[in-house]
Amino acid sequence: MPLSLSTPPSGLPFDDIRNLIAGLPMIDVDALAAAKKRSAELATMGGKAGRLIELAEWMAAWRGEPQPQITRPLIAIFAANHGIVARGISDLPMSATQKMVEAFAAGGAAVNQIAVNAEAGLKVFDLALDYPTPDICEEEALSEAACAATMAFGMEAIAGGTDLLCIGAAGVGSDVVAAALACALVGGEASDWIEGPARIDAVEKALARHAKTKSEPLEMLRTLGGREFAAIAGAILAARYQRIPVVLDGMVACAAAAILKALREDALDHCVAAHRSGTAAHARLLAHIGKRPLMDMGITLDEGAGAALAISLLRASLATHVGMATQAQVGLADPA
Repeated sequence: MPLSLSTPPSGLPFDDIRNLIAGLPMIDVDALAAAKKRSAELATMGGKAGRLIELAEWMAAWRGEPQPQITRPLIAIFAANHGIVARGISDLPMSATQKMVEAFAAGGAAVNQIAVNAEAGLKVFDLALDYPTPDICEEEALSEAACAATMAFGMEAIAGGTDLLCIGAAGVGSDVVAAALACALVGGEASDWIEGPARIDAVEKALARHAKTKSEPLEMLRTLGGREFAAIAGAILAARYQRIPVVLDGMVACAAAAILKALREDALDHCVAAHRSGTAAHARLLAHIGKRPLMDMGITLDEGAGAALAISLLRASLATHVGMATQAQVGLADPA
């Protein structure tokens, strides 16, 4: 249910976020109706184009255009470091996050190749890599002010303009943080969300340390999350207000999105999930946020490669919706 704002404002940093959640814009019903009318015309041909048509209607509803186009897709990658890495929860050192960012800048990552093919813009947001958040097994990841400010920073990701936002992430240890958030939000055991003794132990310790925050999603975000999770949540919110459809990539993006879902049931209606990464945890989280993935490619990268692949699929759905012939156009209309 939508978050209630019936209590007087406290003046705290999260108040603005809660107000944004309460005032989320909805679909353009006229654009959706026009798109559905076109879909009905196409249905006369027999057979079904399935999700291609559904996606075209979804794009129309959120863009506010019966026949939208994707001309300025943007892939946004949010990179951050986590103090929990010092617990030995990753085979990679924390410095590897900077190497990832450098690979993006040099055009050498998988997402770079897909972005070029899709003629998509790519931005990488360095979220203070030299200053990792504290170990969440011992301290809160962020203060309320810092978390709200990072969400506001994420809202600026689309400032340059885009008509489709694809969200990815980079950060050593972010999978463990995502598991802790998912476990807090959805429930279950730590082992349901992450594998490996050290990682499971870290999630359990983090959840025990911040057990009192389980009742409030934004508190979960700031205590258990990290800068990329807060920034991603902010970017998703900003996209909603500018009627920009969002494509979520892997576990990190979906965990950040799940915070918004917990605040308001329909907060992610303008989002689709690009793919299922092949892990049981990601599949479980997708089910929780109500997103059926567009693809199942076995991609375990969180950098946005799956979301970038979805650009071409969404363009194909729009082209099909606009260009596919109707029964009447091919001379098969019933004379009666």
